Amino acid sequence: MNITVIGTGNMGSAFVKQLTKAGHAIRVTGRDLSKAQALATGHPGATAVPAAEALGTNEVVVLATGYGDAVAALRGLGDLTGKIVIDITNPLNADYSGLVVGHDTSAAEEIAKAVPGIELVKAFNTLFAQVLADGPVFSNGQTAPVFFAGDSERARQTVKSLIESLGFNPIDAGPLKNARYLEPLAGLNIYFGYGAGLGTGIAPTWIAKAN
Repeated sequence: MNITVIGTGNMGSAFVKQLTKAGHAIRVTGRDLSKAQALATGHPGATAVPAAEALGTNEVVVLATGYGDAVAALRGLGDLTGKIVIDITNPLNADYSGLVVGHDTSAAEEIAKAVPGIELVKAFNTLFAQVLADGPVFSNGQTAPVFFAGDSERARQTVKSLIESLGFNPIDAGPLKNARYLEPLAGLNIYFGYGAGLGTGIAPTWIAKAN
């Protein structure tokens, strides 16, 4: 796929690493173009470009910014009508102790409302950057899951294929409103990682008894 990645922080860098490794062609941009250039230099298949040039003809955008920067970052790309946007954001407060939106809405829904015309899918928000950067395989042959939720079937299938291309296990979490569950799940994962001292090499998953 031809994919635009917005963001050069830990998650953006992990995406560029794994997406180029999987053979996707990447345009990466961020507030500091020099960081995007340094990131692209280390990953053949990635090109650093200013925000106004980052979209091109790409159909998929990975939104790897903080929630507070998300809408402005997307709008900076230009006309996104019909584009598939993968929203990885979590609406955390300043000390990561809670969410600033929730219950009757979600960061994903608010972003989708603020940027009409996009086909937004919530995904990857429950993964630490370390897990994404290191890859999907855990001990005992376990594969980390990536939950995804969205209202567009075309977008959902595209994101599912992208998740599979990276080696992660895609788990369909239903319509976009279920981001209201996925974002608090990410908050719990962050607590386990930092508050409970389990570290960032963890990921939430579900188990099932044999039929």
